[in-house]
Amino acid sequence: MKAYLANGLFGMGDRLLNSLIASKIREEIDEIDLYVPQENDAINDKNSYADSVTIAKADMNRLRDSEFLVAVIDGVEIDSGVAAEIGAFYMMDKPIFALYTDVRQQGRDNKEKIQGLIKDGTENQFMYRNLFVVGLIKQTQGGIYSEVEDLIQGIKDYFKR
Repeated sequence: MKAYLANGLFGMGDRLLNSLIASKIREEIDEIDLYVPQENDAINDKNSYADSVTIAKADMNRLRDSEFLVAVIDGVEIDSGVAAEIGAFYMMDKPIFALYTDVRQQGRDNKEKIQGLIKDGTENQFMYRNLFVVGLIKQTQGGIYSEVEDLIQGIKDYFKR
């Protein structure tokens, strides 16, 4: 089974998170061939050179070969590369499993938070995700998960069908 992990890969936090997610997926899902772009030194060793076309072709080939996409949608904005990968993968009509770990998802039923937002739009206690990108994910048979363990279980459940 082939899959692709989409997330930012330039900051230490993203690289560590990618390694953690990849490790857990590889540990939990038998016979997974998980492509993690940061592990592809041919295009992502920044001491070397790969032009934009080389990078796009390499990653698109891996997207096409993948049965599903794991996309991390954390951050102030969804990483632009991740958003592009989600859009491209959506067009292939394959499942997208997104990981969204932002703690501001908590307390959605807190009436004070809701009232604060209604009273003053700058008192937004929640995190915004681009609705177009979220809509693409929701139209696939994947889903959006808040925990790595739940994401892995969602993938397993999908492939048990």
